[in-house]
Amino acid sequence: MQAAGPLASARPPYRIGQNFTRGLVWFRRDLRTADHAALHYALRHCARVWCVFVFDRDILDPLLARGLQADRRVEFIRESLLELADALATAGGGLIVLHDHAGHAIPALAHELDVQAVFANHDYAPAANARDDAVRQALAAQARVFFSFKDQTVFERDEILTGQGKPFSVFTPYKNAWLRTVQPFDLRPYPIDPYLHALSPVPAAYRTVPTLGQLGFCASNLAEIAMPAGASGAQALFDEFASRIGDYGRRRDNPALRGPSYLSVHLRFGTISIRTLARTAHETMLRGGADSAGAAVWLSELIWRDFYFMILHHHPRVADGAAFHPAYDAIRWQDGETGERYFRAWRDAATGYPLVDAAMLQIRQSGYMHNRLRMVTASFLVKDLGVDWRHGEQYFADQLNDFDFAANNGGWQWAASTGCDAQPWFRIFNPVTQSEKFDPQGRFIRKYLPQLAALPDKYLHAPWTAPEPVLAAAGVRLGDNYPRPLVQHDVTRKQTLARYGVVKDAGKRGAAGMGEADDREAAS
Repeated sequence: MQAAGPLASARPPYRIGQNFTRGLVWFRRDLRTADHAALHYALRHCARVWCVFVFDRDILDPLLARGLQADRRVEFIRESLLELADALATAGGGLIVLHDHAGHAIPALAHELDVQAVFANHDYAPAANARDDAVRQALAAQARVFFSFKDQTVFERDEILTGQGKPFSVFTPYKNAWLRTVQPFDLRPYPIDPYLHALSPVPAAYRTVPTLGQLGFCASNLAEIAMPAGASGAQALFDEFASRIGDYGRRRDNPALRGPSYLSVHLRFGTISIRTLARTAHETMLRGGADSAGAAVWLSELIWRDFYFMILHHHPRVADGAAFHPAYDAIRWQDGETGERYFRAWRDAATGYPLVDAAMLQIRQSGYMHNRLRMVTASFLVKDLGVDWRHGEQYFADQLNDFDFAANNGGWQWAASTGCDAQPWFRIFNPVTQSEKFDPQGRFIRKYLPQLAALPDKYLHAPWTAPEPVLAAAGVRLGDNYPRPLVQHDVTRKQTLARYGVVKDAGKRGAAGMGEADDREAAS
């Protein structure tokens, strides 16, 4: 039996070409039973199907080494797996959950169960591709086949290209091509229920899910922040958001309002299908009416997600820390003791700029940060403090519940002006005017910085401008219970323009508009 290729270039429906007596579905970032490409094809083409998830030590061990024992994402995954295991068991099967190196565990389990084929959904990070290649080769050595399917994007890799057959590097033309290309077929769900009879029960030796302690982790504050896990949690959030999707465009930029969908973590771990979300957004947009404008904006955010996956596929060097535009690697960032001090102040919510500090407290306490604030905090670290964007990228990678390499790298390179379709290097967010514009009543700031709650709105966004009697009346003691500004924005703005001077010729996009940056969002 010859090993099958990854089927990367094929558009669904995939041509499996044969049926098997025994198959294995490898769940990764697709923790649901509904509308699941790999599960659909395995159930259709195998007489018996087992299901497995691996807590991959190649991913978990580095988290533990960085001191992230209370990682919300690990707890979220485990809670979602418990629900997935129950759903599979109710349907007559079950879920094998392993704690091992996936590159070893999958071929070993395939051998133990004597399956002829392993089914999984595409992953896009270079490390994941290398893992899958190794698994594919190990299975081929056992005369087993490995099938992989598109599932976490609507369009991937080479499916949306320019008229010259090249990958896009600017979002708006990509989005327009995406919208011209998409058809109802691309958004239809994969049927699962008619084929569930093929599921096989879990062998007795594999009927328990490892505890957090057995994985080396401890409980986080997942329950305290009320972040619902599993497919049921995703569906509840989606149902709630669908009732207010028409307001998305008007409310999404204010962090004090319930504007976003809050589905990003569920998209990250696949507890809901991207096709479900994109289909709803697309149909609502085309239908017209009161909700169409908001649906169109939200669909654009989902398309950003496809865009960044496409960029990662065509430019895998960004996974090694390279700037998308190599000329920007010549920038000399703030280093030494000053750079370390600035980064610590940013990380520890001690910059003296209330919106920045409130946002950094939000991510520390909840693992979530509002999209507008991701841009504001990233811009502040890079262009007010002059710290290398890679430090912020890594911090967000460790903290964000919805961390996805493609979107996180794309967002940080956008803020640093080093990436594709990024804000021009000479446009720099003003953290005070961003605060005044997007949290005008200071509701978000007051939630996370109660020591500033009594300040009048006029001074809340820049407390150092308040007269001493006003500060005293509000109980604010600058330098004591709230820090003075770490830097002066007007000064650091000039320093940033000088710092980026090394790429002025390579990255020049015109000298006009050297004020506030244009808007750009990531999927929320």
